[in-house]
Amino acid sequence: MANDIVLNTPVLWINKYLGEKIPDLAGVEDFPFFPTLPSTIDDLTETFPNGDIFVTYDRMLKMNRKSFPHIKCEQILYYFYAVGSQPAIKTLKTTEAIFRLLDRFDESAEEINSWCSNRRIRLTPQKDGVEQITDLDNIFYFHNFRVYQLEETRDIIDFGTARTYAGNKIIIEFDYHQTSQDPANGDSVTYAGWKPEAKLTGDDKITI
Repeated sequence: MANDIVLNTPVLWINKYLGEKIPDLAGVEDFPFFPTLPSTIDDLTETFPNGDIFVTYDRMLKMNRKSFPHIKCEQILYYFYAVGSQPAIKTLKTTEAIFRLLDRFDESAEEINSWCSNRRIRLTPQKDGVEQITDLDNIFYFHNFRVYQLEETRDIIDFGTARTYAGNKIIIEFDYHQTSQDPANGDSVTYAGWKPEAKLTGDDKITI
């Protein structure tokens, strides 16, 4: 598959970057990411993975209020869940580590661009029940990062069991552009990723 398949998104690269950096900075063993789950307290108690902490996330596409369409602005809403001993401390250390990594505006962008340039991400999507190994290069150039703490945080939750959970949530906002995968164009910020179709007339036109 080409690098510009729809599974190659900027969120994928940010999650991989944080997944490598946070365990050492926050002192946790693992840092897995999942699309937004759980949606209920029962889901949380029944599906919590093994380990210290895990993250669910929402990708939020922002309205582009600028006249230039190729610089995008997005937000990621992260929910952090911790379990075991001192869960509140784990979530506080995790959010503080992310704040220090990604709230340095263009300096954070420069660091993550450098990190991405030396790595590929291996995906294993399935086609007709068979895993297809796909190695992806980064096709995004990040401009700025900002970190927001939401007005409310999740309190420690005691379910009356042997496990105590803590949660927290933050927003990461970032600007980026998608680079050209055409060697003739180089790293063009205005690359549209499409080519006009050949002009058809009369009976040659496609009926749909």
